[in-house]
Amino acid sequence: MKNKLPPIGKITPEIFEELIFPNLGAKREEVIVGPQNGVDVGILEIGDNAYAFTTDPVFIVPEYGFKRAAWFAIHILVSDVVTSGLKPSFLSIDLNLPMEINEKELEVMWRTIHGECEKMGIAIISGHTARYENCHYPMVGGATVVAYGKKSEYVSPKFITPGDKIIITKGPAIEASGIFAAMFPERIERVFGKKTRLESEKLFYQMSVYSDAMTAIKIGVRDKGVTAMHDATECGIIGGVFEIAAASGFGAILEKERIVINDSALKICEYLGIDPYKSISEGTLILTAREPYAKEIVNAFSKEGIPSSICGEITKEKNIYLLDAGVKRELVHPRVDPFWEAFYRELKKN
Repeated sequence: MKNKLPPIGKITPEIFEELIFPNLGAKREEVIVGPQNGVDVGILEIGDNAYAFTTDPVFIVPEYGFKRAAWFAIHILVSDVVTSGLKPSFLSIDLNLPMEINEKELEVMWRTIHGECEKMGIAIISGHTARYENCHYPMVGGATVVAYGKKSEYVSPKFITPGDKIIITKGPAIEASGIFAAMFPERIERVFGKKTRLESEKLFYQMSVYSDAMTAIKIGVRDKGVTAMHDATECGIIGGVFEIAAASGFGAILEKERIVINDSALKICEYLGIDPYKSISEGTLILTAREPYAKEIVNAFSKEGIPSSICGEITKEKNIYLLDAGVKRELVHPRVDPFWEAFYRELKKN
């Protein structure tokens, strides 16, 4: 099993299928959507309601500044649960903090988390907060977010059908470029100029799909709109499209040239020497929708100032393809995100 572990980042699909998936504790009839590659949430049906659950690390990077770091941390957590199509409602959070954090830093962090939760209507219902030896940034705990609504209101890859359109918001490498801009603003200005630095720094606050998901579901869900949603995190758009198509049991064709792009993000990825379409992109929402509603969803995004485009389709055959410059080839999951190696290389330069 050791040899199958990636050098960094999430475990491989093989380890998930061989170790995690066969060993999920007791079976419960309330579990409608359980752990699955390409699915960001678990969903229970209890009574007339559906409940979506997600769990992730609490990710705090002091170098961002504690206010900005805490904003990012809470939106990472929320961005997964909103892909269910349900509104986030509850947060349970565990903070295992490093010894070096001081009271002022904790206050800024916690008040920011509280403020963002208040804006989104999320009640913090339980938790644990302490400082311990051998706890280090950026992983300083874990949290679970719960969303709920009627049984008819959630979305999942099980609702995808051939002919559904693939819509992508914001473009590739939003998180990769947003993180780099937050960490190395002086270098970006030196290499690309002040305008690019200012534009790239704005990407930081695009690293959330909360607004994207909440906007999309207003059009409708399942046969009346959105069928499934996925946050393009590690391995970016290429990994995300592969995962959502594979989870549906169907195939897909993704048209690369139709994907919206952010010029600053592409410049930063070129500087880092990484493929933006395979790079971590928290804030980029990949969604599928019934064909008659796809343009309406894109128009809704536009009204909210969220760039998006229809750039692919779910197909009956199970093969997944990428159409790039007129050439159709099999789309392969990247498995290892190129951003982290490049990021730590640049960090050493400082």
